Amino acid sequence: MSVSVSPWRLSVAPMMGWTDRHCRYFHRLLTRHTLLYTEMVTTGALIHGNAAQHLFFNDEEHPVALQLGGSEPADLAVCAKLGQERGYDEINLNCGCPSERVLRGAFGACLMGEAALVRDCVKAMVDVVDIPVTVKHRIGIDKVESYDFVRDFVGTVAEGGCKVFLVHARNAWLKGLSPKENREIPPLRYELAYQLKRDFPDLTIAVNGGITTDEQIAMHLQHLDGAMIGREAYHNPWLMSGWDAKFYGDHARPAMTRDEVELAMIDYMERAHAEDGVNWYSIACHMLGLRHGLHGARKWRQVWSDHRLKPLPPREVWAMAQAHVGRDLDVAAELPVSTH
Repeated sequence: MSVSVSPWRLSVAPMMGWTDRHCRYFHRLLTRHTLLYTEMVTTGALIHGNAAQHLFFNDEEHPVALQLGGSEPADLAVCAKLGQERGYDEINLNCGCPSERVLRGAFGACLMGEAALVRDCVKAMVDVVDIPVTVKHRIGIDKVESYDFVRDFVGTVAEGGCKVFLVHARNAWLKGLSPKENREIPPLRYELAYQLKRDFPDLTIAVNGGITTDEQIAMHLQHLDGAMIGREAYHNPWLMSGWDAKFYGDHARPAMTRDEVELAMIDYMERAHAEDGVNWYSIACHMLGLRHGLHGARKWRQVWSDHRLKPLPPREVWAMAQAHVGRDLDVAAELPVSTH
């Protein structure tokens, strides 16, 4: 890397059901430097469940951050320490999920109404780990749209030792909207994130929400330390293939071609099956956007997403998918129907 930049210059947002270890392995093939986040893992799942399973990741995923959900300082401290011991590069606290839960174990955007508690949660984690402890949050909750609200939240939480804030530039409406609607309906107000950076110049501020192009990323980087990309990185992952050169000044290694990425994923599928018994189907679902916008992409996706092909080795499925790349044929009728 030829230039020194913030570790949070670019990142892929934590997304439930999407950014698992297989997805992150795929994304790492496209960009070496972009910071990757896990799905949110609750403190209860780690303390009372199979922590090793929840925390497992591939060494190739670095830099990778663990996002935690919880509101008990002591529990978060335990889980942050587990995350550091497993080798994560960062611990992130979720204060952005639009959850209505306010009982013990609550997490997400409702915590924005309890800045002092979040401060204590952060301090409890900072006291037991040496890696960065960061917070992902919204700009407000419900109809509270005053900048003062998010400014005071950041100022209070920073007292606990948090120096990095990942700002989803929408309010979270805790009542009346589904989580999906909370990602689309509350208006984006990037200017509040910009103002946070002006008011807290010594903090690292990155923005999240509605970012879909390199041009938008470049615009945000004129005002902030970083940009976090969510759904666009998942649905159009090839966007990431140019980030190392464009945003990190790394021209040392040419970006892999789509075919090279797909073949690398075949190797990974075979390894995951041999080591953990993972079926290729649960991995392939994360790479269906690889040929987004290209001729024949729909037919290629049909092959990789056809559940009838699960019994086949991934390399056979790959050969079938490759046969339709760049062609405009209706392959649905050509797919063999498994009797398993």
